[in-house]
Amino acid sequence: MAARARSEERRAEILRAAFEVIAERGYRGASLGAVAERVGLTQQGLLHYFPTKEALLVAVLEARDQWDAVPRGEWRLDLLGSLVEYNAMRAGIVQTFSALLGESVTDGHPARAFFTTRYGAVRENFAAVLRAEYGDRLPGGLTPEAAAPLMVAVMDGLQYQWLLAPDEVDMPGAFRDFLRLLGGGGAAEGGDDLDLDQRARRDEP
Repeated sequence: MAARARSEERRAEILRAAFEVIAERGYRGASLGAVAERVGLTQQGLLHYFPTKEALLVAVLEARDQWDAVPRGEWRLDLLGSLVEYNAMRAGIVQTFSALLGESVTDGHPARAFFTTRYGAVRENFAAVLRAEYGDRLPGGLTPEAAAPLMVAVMDGLQYQWLLAPDEVDMPGAFRDFLRLLGGGGAAEGGDDLDLDQRARRDEP
């Protein structure tokens, strides 16, 4: 059992190093040798844990999703807002995910199938969240299925803007504003006094 625990700890260490290297260099620029060096292994030693670069990439992506995992059917709009706030506290992970997402649209990228499958599931889950909140039609008239891709686009688009200009883009605040718009309220309406105070502080010079 002790050997297994050490092996799992080593795998976790390698995944953290891979996150760092991919965030710095992108997937195509990252090498197994660079990851191995960062954790004090030879490349051959790293291959004992992850036999190929593609295997390491998939493990990195799966680990990232496990940290965000919520049982199916238990997502709510308020939890999505909390997830955005959580992401704002872990820039390195968001940067790695965003870098891989951008690269994955190219032909032949090993993460393309992962992201294609993932986004199909995310849209389905978001549609279920919206249906549970609003029924078959949102206040603006959209169906949950039509609104779900927009929510995904806002979440990912805000992440890119925040990574580029973290002092200018309040990612959690902007997502709260979007949820108010989605619910039929304006960005300056429908929130409680705390939200209004928070927004006022964001807008101060």
